[in-house]
Amino acid sequence: MSKMSINDAAQHFGVSKEAIHNRIRRGSLESVIEDGVKLVIVDANAPKRSVNKNRIAKATLNDERYYKLLEEQNAKLQSRVEILETETRSLRDQKEQMLIEERLKIETIYREKDEQLKNILSSISSKFMLGVPEPQNIIEEETLEAEIEEEEILKVPKVKVKAKAKVISLKKHLKKLKLTEKKQRKIYKKFKKREGEKRIIVKKDKYYLNTVKFSYDDIFQ
Repeated sequence: MSKMSINDAAQHFGVSKEAIHNRIRRGSLESVIEDGVKLVIVDANAPKRSVNKNRIAKATLNDERYYKLLEEQNAKLQSRVEILETETRSLRDQKEQMLIEERLKIETIYREKDEQLKNILSSISSKFMLGVPEPQNIIEEETLEAEIEEEEILKVPKVKVKAKAKVISLKKHLKKLKLTEKKQRKIYKKFKKREGEKRIIVKKDKYYLNTVKFSYDDIFQ
């Protein structure tokens, strides 16, 4: 028995190196590995086949084509893997960007809601600071307006009445006009200066208007 390299065994049997590998896989040839090199165990008494150079050349060419085909396929697969990795990175970046944009949108919405809530609380606080009347005071005011209205109607002869007198508190009237606080304070000062006039009705330190009987355009200007 002798040991030969794959190349020597192929020449010894007159076949290609791939054929030697196939025989080793089938078990028709024994092999060992020494120092990291695969060696084929060959019977020294076995008849040596004549080397057919053309056959070996053809087998070698087939082996080269086979390896070249494997290399091409490997290159294609590698290229495809790189393309897929690039697409994956692109999709991951897009997803991260979308998440960032959505987070910014949510933060903006909550920030706007917070501003709206602050404005509402500020408005409520301002109304309380201005002394908004309690519900009981509002009821008393409406009752007083009705009493004044009834009082004004009774003073007018029924025959001459063409329109029902409309008495309303200055505060409620200003609320309907939707004037600024600065403008409202200015009008209150004008009413205070004209308390002696007939058209200025004062009841319980509050001002009332008879919008049918009198005109107040000069005061509201």
